[in-house]
Amino acid sequence: MKALLDTNIVIHREANHVLNRDIGTLFGWLDKGKYTKCIHPITIEELKKNSNKETIDTLAVKLDSYQAIKTIAPQDAKIKDLCAGVDLTFNDKNDTVLLNEVYCSRVDIFITEDKKIHAKAALLGIPDKVFTIDSFLEKVVSEHPELVNYKVLSVTKKHFGEINLKDAFFDSFREDYPGFNDWFNKKSDEIAYITSNEVGILSFLFLKVEDNDENYSNILPIFPPAKRLKIGTFKVVSNGLRLGERFLKIVFDNALQNKVSEIYVTIFDKREDQIRLIRLLEEWGFTKYGKKKSAAGEELVFVKSLKPVFDRNNPKLTYPFISRNVKIFIAPIWPQYHTELLPDSILKTESPVGFVENKPHRNAISKVYISRSIGRNINKGDIIIFYRTAEKDKHAYFNSVITTIGLIESKVENIADEYDFVLKCRKRSVFSDDELKRHWNWSQNYRPFILNFLYLGSFVVGKRLNRKRLLDLKILSGENNELRGLKQITPEQFNLILKETNTDESIIVD
Repeated sequence: MKALLDTNIVIHREANHVLNRDIGTLFGWLDKGKYTKCIHPITIEELKKNSNKETIDTLAVKLDSYQAIKTIAPQDAKIKDLCAGVDLTFNDKNDTVLLNEVYCSRVDIFITEDKKIHAKAALLGIPDKVFTIDSFLEKVVSEHPELVNYKVLSVTKKHFGEINLKDAFFDSFREDYPGFNDWFNKKSDEIAYITSNEVGILSFLFLKVEDNDENYSNILPIFPPAKRLKIGTFKVVSNGLRLGERFLKIVFDNALQNKVSEIYVTIFDKREDQIRLIRLLEEWGFTKYGKKKSAAGEELVFVKSLKPVFDRNNPKLTYPFISRNVKIFIAPIWPQYHTELLPDSILKTESPVGFVENKPHRNAISKVYISRSIGRNINKGDIIIFYRTAEKDKHAYFNSVITTIGLIESKVENIADEYDFVLKCRKRSVFSDDELKRHWNWSQNYRPFILNFLYLGSFVVGKRLNRKRLLDLKILSGENNELRGLKQITPEQFNLILKETNTDESIIVD
C-alpha cells in the first residue's frame, strides 16, 4: 500500500525540534501497517525553498527514507473541471496536483490535514482515500488491533503534584506559555484528568469553574457576567483511540454537574495539533467568540452555550441536550457487546478488568449500533434506550436490564455492499471486520442497517429497571418473549423510565 504524505506532514516529521508527537505516532503506524511512505515532486521543491542551506542539506538526506514519485499524473478531466473555479491560489493548485495522484490511483491513500483538500475529496467521491492523521490512525487501529502493543489506561484524576512535569508531552505548553512550569507547580493541589501509557502522558485536561465575578478584561469582547466552565489546559496525542471525544464527555458532564451557562477555551492555532483540536471543538458546538491577549500572545476564544436548546438536524451542535418531542425506542444489545460498546454502563456483576479504553469505539461519544429490526421508523434526533439482554443460562426476567440512553445522529440504510458496510461501521462499532462481514451476509434478503448514535449517559446503578420491572410498569409486554428488535415506547412510558431511574432531567429541553 502506498501512502502519499502532504508537504506539511513531512516538514513536521523532519524538523529538528519536534513538538507534534502525533506525527511520530503516524509514522509508527505507517511502518506497522507496511505502508510505503511516498512524497511528491511538489513537496521536494517546497522543501528546497527553505532559506537555510544547512537545513536543506539535512532534509535532502532524510528524504532518502521516502519513496519519491517520479512522474506527475496527468490531471483527470473531472478533477480539472471541479477545481477550475475553486483553485484561487498557487497553493490551491498544488494541492489539487497532490489529490490527483490518489484520484488516479497512483497511490492508495493521501494523508493531509488540509480542510480544502478533504472538501475536494468529498466532491470527487473519494473521502475514503483521503485521511487526516486522526482518521488514518482510527482506520489502522480498527483494522489491526493485534498491532496495538500498549494499553491506554482509563482516564484518571490526579493532583498536578503527582504528574511528571518533565514529560515531553508538556514541551508544547512550555513553548507557548512563558512561565508554564511555575503555573503548573502552583496548581500542585488541584485536579487534572489524564491518560498515559508506558511511554508517557497521552492526554491532559484541566477544568476550572468560574463565577459571575471572574475578571475577563483580557478577553475581547469582554464576557458578560455568568457562571462558566473554563477548559484551562487540554491536549490529546493522536493515536486512533478517540481520546478527544472521551475528554469532551468529561467536559460536558462537569458543565452539567456544576450548572454553568457556558463552556469556553482559549487556544492558539499555530500548530496542526491545535488546529485539529479546534476542529473537534467546532464539531461539538463550540463557536469562535473573540480573542484573549496575554504575555503568551493572542489566543482564540471558543465558546459553547449550555442553554437548553435542541437541534434535531445536527444533534452534535447542541449535545448533550435532547427533546421529548421525538420518537423513543428501546433497543436490545447482547451481553458480550454491551460493555464493549458502552463501557460507562458496566454492570455491578461485571469485572472492570479488561475494559481498558484502548479501542476507538470505547472512547467515542459517537458510536455505531447495527440492527436487523423489522421496525425501522427511527430517525435522526430520536432517543434510544439500550436494553442489555440476559447472559446465557440466566433468566431474562431478572437479568435483562436497561442501562444507557443515547441520541440518534443518523440512520444509514442505503448501503452499497459488504465493503461499504464495513467501511461505515469499522471505527465506531464493537465488531471486527470479519464479524461485520458475517453480519452483512447473514441474510441476503434482509441486510442490516446502521444507527449512528451519541452516547448521553448511563442510568444510575441500583436504579436500572430489569425486565420484571419493565413488565410491571407495562413498558414491555409478553413475559416469555425477550426483546428482539427496536421497540417504540410512548412519551408517557419514557417519563416513567426517567422517574423510576432517578435520571437528571436537566438535559431535556422541554
